[in-house]
Amino acid sequence: MVASAYAPVRTFRVLRRVWLGGTALLSAAAFAAAIALAPEGSAAPGRSLALLLFLGSSVHVAATAWFYVLPEIRAHARAHKGRYVIAPIALILGTSLAATVVPAEGITWALLAYFAWQFFHFQKQNLGLAALAGVAQGSGSLRRLERQGIVVAGVGGIAGLVVHPDLLQVALDAHVRFLFPVAGTVFLAGVAIGLYALVQRKQRPPGFVIIYLISLLFFAPVFVFTSPYAAVAGLVVAHGYQYLLIVGLVAGAPRRGRPGVIGLALMMSVALLGGMALSYASHLHGSPVALERALYGAYLGAVMAHFVIDAGLWRLRDEFPRRFLTANLPYLLRP
Repeated sequence: MVASAYAPVRTFRVLRRVWLGGTALLSAAAFAAAIALAPEGSAAPGRSLALLLFLGSSVHVAATAWFYVLPEIRAHARAHKGRYVIAPIALILGTSLAATVVPAEGITWALLAYFAWQFFHFQKQNLGLAALAGVAQGSGSLRRLERQGIVVAGVGGIAGLVVHPDLLQVALDAHVRFLFPVAGTVFLAGVAIGLYALVQRKQRPPGFVIIYLISLLFFAPVFVFTSPYAAVAGLVVAHGYQYLLIVGLVAGAPRRGRPGVIGLALMMSVALLGGMALSYASHLHGSPVALERALYGAYLGAVMAHFVIDAGLWRLRDEFPRRFLTANLPYLLRP
């Protein structure tokens, strides 16, 4: 009886270490690989980097669709149709239509706003990961100053990308490149705030410190490299792999007598098949065919729908996400 009582504790410890260590290793490996494999200038990426981007971008976005397989998520979506049904459909249909009727120059400006939203989404995940790492290790969620450090650093990184659209491979002469050093200064200020807050924390478990530093320094490549892929691809791949890991842990949790491996296999199937469709559509932006431009617009809408859905499902201050994630990841939320 004593041994069996301690079995869940040991399992929780292992799973907690899998998430903490996996998040740290995947993030570091993503940045290192993207930087090492980045082509010169704006040349096309090689096969290895293209595969990493496929998994970290299209596949991770498509993985969100798996949540709708779960009865509890569908019930929650029916009760909140605005966020989980109407908004995703409106985004996909609206961007599909816009891509066919808006002139190319208008689409280019819209892409800049799209990328700003995308990297804001990245920043929100950074905040969530750091907070979860603190809770998982029993040292508490982020303090106000720790949170502000990540936010300010993220704002600097996003601003750096927006005022330097060449890094996003967006052909736009915005005449604001001179603000890039200002954005870099904001980023460094955020890093300084975060480091100061981290030093002030009484409990600093190694796992939390590593995840916090990854979140705080996430946008550093933007200000270090001039190659678009070296500056940006690591952000995309690291973000996507962090997401796939935690969604994989949720999918792999046993539920109602069903082995976790079945849920994990289903999630991977949805993510891979959806990822292939999204990846195909993502390359149709320059097509002269209206239908193909519409598919490209639908791709952008699907990615934005992913932003909207995730912003609700992972908001732990709300009752349902907290209950759902506690049931599936108790070793992170109830250490």
